Amino acid sequence: MDNEPHVAQRGPYEVDVVAGRDYFWCRCGFSRQQPFCDGSHKGTGMTPLKFHAQASETLYLCGCKHSHSPPCCDGTHHQLPE
Repeated sequence: MDNEPHVAQRGPYEVDVVAGRDYFWCRCGFSRQQPFCDGSHKGTGMTPLKFHAQASETLYLCGCKHSHSPPCCDGTHHQLPE
């Protein structure tokens, strides 16, 4: 399987994170618990991105899986081919 992620959705997921907690953002795009990992990456050669919430806040996590600043959305989904 190639290492090209599946576009889970064209646009960010609005997520409330809690300070001090670790999260695992899905990089492959196949998780059924988007934007978080559920283990669906097995066999893809991709692994989730672990990040630690520094503050309790709302984040906009990348849904297209092509962000240049993961796990957050950077607008890359606007440049993806249809």
